[in-house]
Amino acid sequence: MKLTTSLPIMFVLVLTIGLFPVSGTSRYSPLPGDHFSYTETIDVGNGAGYYGGYTDHTDVTGSEVMNSVFQNGTVASYYSFSWNFGDNSGTTKNGGSSGNFTWSSLNFLYVHGTDNQTGYTNPYVWFYVDNSTLKGNSFTLLDTLMTVQSTNYGFFLPSENRYVNTIFAQGSAGYARNDAYGHYNAAYTWSTYFDPLTGFIVGYVWDEHDSNNAGDSFTYTEKLSVTSTSYPLQTGTAPPSFLQYLVFILAIVIVLVIIIVIVAVLIARRRRRVKLPKHAYEQQYAPPPPSLVPAPSIDLTPKQPPVQQIVIKEVVKVKCKYCGALIDSTVQSCPMCGAPRT
Repeated sequence: MKLTTSLPIMFVLVLTIGLFPVSGTSRYSPLPGDHFSYTETIDVGNGAGYYGGYTDHTDVTGSEVMNSVFQNGTVASYYSFSWNFGDNSGTTKNGGSSGNFTWSSLNFLYVHGTDNQTGYTNPYVWFYVDNSTLKGNSFTLLDTLMTVQSTNYGFFLPSENRYVNTIFAQGSAGYARNDAYGHYNAAYTWSTYFDPLTGFIVGYVWDEHDSNNAGDSFTYTEKLSVTSTSYPLQTGTAPPSFLQYLVFILAIVIVLVIIIVIVAVLIARRRRRVKLPKHAYEQQYAPPPPSLVPAPSIDLTPKQPPVQQIVIKEVVKVKCKYCGALIDSTVQSCPMCGAPRT
């Protein structure tokens, strides 16, 4: 999270976290004795230009205890933390801080003092949110606007080696860094995880990229998770991995393809069942309706061919007077000798 103190080469610990709780849950009011302990790692790397090849690492352990809760919602609390720093050049440092402060459980603002949060104007606490806030709603942690992404997100808790159910909120912003690292423009994304039953912190991840106009840059990452709490944490489920997302998307694509194929087959079958209109020449010879068909006529005429009459003529033969040949009595001369018949 954003650090604006001037501690030598080490970022003053600014614990940052916040998120809204689960829908359908009644709002929790802090009680005396509520507390949590945490571990945090801070890593600087991926440098370019002046910070090319540079890395450093910080380990932080701390705790926060709610000692008293007043009728107006003010909570008297105590914080403490210690840190150990080392970079790739062999430099090591250590330190810590502790003290009392108060904050309001009604509007979530620090009232008197803070748990070592510097560089802010009227900041909101980072470790507590309204646990009844719904998904999609927004709120502020320190000076970062956060939006609830999920009210039942599985956050892996290293101290218990299991996933716990959390409210997941996220916010992105930027600021001008001016500390031992120099003057840089910082852009960050803050992912925070809170207990859905109480609204107290479970963990967070702060991803930041710092750069300047000279081409110098580095990344700054904080990861925090609780190690013990006065509030029980419910077991959650692991969020889907990238491979699971890929398989899920592939399954959706396959289902869509199957649906498209089925629809295409049904449309094709329907088109095949539709009768095509008859051609014109077929309509011309279509039989008339039964009511328009004329009654058949009855023909009693015999279908046998007519009887042919054969006429037989008798021709009288006579002998020719000159040659004796038989000739028709009707001829005028003998066809044999040419003599006249008479």
